[in-house]
Parts: sequence; structure tokens; C-alpha cells
Amino acid sequence: MYTVTLKPNKEKQLIKHHPWVFSGAIDKIEPKFTSGALARVLANDNSFIAYGYYDEKSHIILHLLSWDEKVIPDDSFLVNAIKAAILRRKDHFNKSLDNAFRLIHGEADFIPGLACDVYSSHIKLIISSRYAYNNLDLIKNTLFSLLKPETITAIMDKEYAKAESLPQKILYFDKNGSTDLASSTIRFYESGILYEMENSNSQKSGFYCDQRDNRNIVEAYCQDKVVLDACSYTGAFTLHALRGGAISVDALDASESALRHLLYQIHINEDEGNIPNSSREKVTIKSCDVFEEMRKIEADKYDLMILDPPKLAATKGKLENALRAYKDLNRVAMMKIKNGGLIASFSCSGSVTRELLRQTICYAAADAGCEIQIIRALSAGDDHPIRISFPESEYLKGFIYRVIR
Repeated sequence: MYTVTLKPNKEKQLIKHHPWVFSGAIDKIEPKFTSGALARVLANDNSFIAYGYYDEKSHIILHLLSWDEKVIPDDSFLVNAIKAAILRRKDHFNKSLDNAFRLIHGEADFIPGLACDVYSSHIKLIISSRYAYNNLDLIKNTLFSLLKPETITAIMDKEYAKAESLPQKILYFDKNGSTDLASSTIRFYESGILYEMENSNSQKSGFYCDQRDNRNIVEAYCQDKVVLDACSYTGAFTLHALRGGAISVDALDASESALRHLLYQIHINEDEGNIPNSSREKVTIKSCDVFEEMRKIEADKYDLMILDPPKLAATKGKLENALRAYKDLNRVAMMKIKNGGLIASFSCSGSVTRELLRQTICYAAADAGCEIQIIRALSAGDDHPIRISFPESEYLKGFIYRVIR
């Protein structure tokens, strides 16, 4: 085990249980680094702070794990953390028509760099830290032992793979150890709507269950509305809008294949009776640069717009450009929507706080020359808990607001 000593006055957030330590905070390490391993972390006066995982190949050089000097975060510690996360989601199991949810939410569940999503009898892992990658076998075996899934897929998060020196690959496992699963198809339900995705989908989890509650909320505003679903991906918001009684939905996304899959999912849900008959006739799709297309759309056509762009600020260094993009997207939407129309606007960038997003929408309204009324504040569901000592875990935030001109 390494001993890591911090520079003076670098422990303030850490003793409050923030789990990240960057290289600039470290005074010395003993013995010399050879490979990632556990570390005993001390303040500059040699007082104990926590145990963590130290790895100089990681962009976050030290992840704190245990603040109890008597509890060393060994293999049993990780297994117990997985068990605890499962128990906290016990109410999400055994729901045949709502069987997609987040099982492990990274640092918020005290397991750095590991997101774990359940899709019916399948599990997907999204790995964004060397700690999670180096413990993959233990994580995988523990989940097989406890939950008996048909398959487990492990995806290296593309946003962090290079910074974490992780191989950019997808790993497939079943209970028999097979890895020949790339072409398999997963079907699952969320809120009574059927979804299908390929096990080989490399876009993180392939489906974003963090928006489950928000999709149901937005659905309630769709009756007799003309809807724009901007950055629709494979159409979860579109499906909810159709079930909610939308007159029509125009779906925009950069991915042609995602939009084609959106149409396929409309067909399978029509066949099951989950959405109204003839829903396909109400939907148009367009593959485009959504930010540019928003400038071209017809003014005063839409009653409701959904703005759910991909992560624009993966790091604080990209924050300023991201805020400009969020402002521009919302400003154009405000200028195009009908007077009195509703906009559901989201950010999934951890660096963009809720207050920053609200402020950005305020600036957009000033530039658009309109007033707005916020009628709902939105966040991820209870399977995506926010750890109070780790504000970065509140990455998804949104507002439904009314535009008044």
C-alpha cells in the first residue's frame, strides 16, 4: 500500500468526503509508483484522511474510498459496495413493464468510475476509471453471482478512455464465460414502452434510463400538441409524446441509424398496442446538425419542444463553449416556438450546474426578447442518487418552461 501525503491546505474538501484528488494536491508518495494500488492518504501534518486508489495513469490520480481508518477498501469492500447498491434499488426489480434502471451510479454509490445499468435480464457496465477497469473481473463475477443476468457487457467510456489509458473496446460475457455476444439483441420495457437495442451498441449504455421520470413528465404535456424532439437519439421522448396524444412529432438527430431505429421502435410499440395506431404517420425524422437545423425550422409551428443535446462539457475546460451552445440552442427555440409554448430543456454535462443552466436560459430569454416561466425543475430518477459530498453526481438537470412573447 502506498502512503500519499498531501500539500498543505489541500484536505479541506477531502475530509468532507469528496472522493477526487488531482496530482497538484499531492506532496509526495512512498514508495515510488509502479502500478495502480491502494493508498493511505495523509494530510501534510501526517493525520489520516482516507484510504484510496492511487494510479498515475489516471487523469484523477487518486480516488478516495474509505474515510474509516479501520476499514481498508479491499476486495470485500468493493463486493459490499455492490451489494449495498443493489439493495438500494430493490424496488426497481421484478417490474415486467419497467425493467430498465441504473444499478450502480459511480461515485454516488461509492464505486469510482463505474456505471451499471440493468435492461431486463441483461447488464451493461460503463467504465470510466482505471479503478473500475482493474477490478472488472471482481465486479463482473459479483454481479453474476448475485443477480444471475443472461449477459454482462462492459463498455469503456469514450470520453475518458484516453485520459484513463483504457483500451477502447467492448467486452461481452455470459454466465458460461462466452464472449461471442456482440450481435445479440436486448429487449426491455420502460414505463410500459418496449425498446430494443443491440448488445454491441457502443454509445455508452445504448439507452439513457436517467430520463425515465422526465419522459413521463413531458408526456403529460403532449396532448393535442405539435412536438419537436431535438437530439432525439432512438426516440424515447418521441414514443412518450405519441402515447401522450401528440398531433405530430418531428425528430431531429445527427445519427441516421438512430432515427431509423426510432421508426422501428414505433412499429413494435404499435404492434403491442403501447402507443396509438397510426403513430408512424405522425412522425417525421431528419438527420442533421441539430444546432444548425433549429435556425431553419418553421416559426410558430411547435407547441412543445424537447431539447436534449449530448454532453457538451465533459470537463470544466469546455464549460465556456458549452454554455454558449446551450444559450444559443435555447434562444433559437424561444424565438421559433409558438407564443405560450413549452420547452423541456436539458443538460447532461456535469460541469454545468443547475444554477448555471438556469442562468443560461435567463440570458437566452433576454436575447430572444421574451419572458419565461419555469413550471418544472427536472432531474434524474431515484436510481441516480446525488451524493451530497460529490455534487458532480448531479449531472442531469433540466427545466420545463413556458415562453411568453
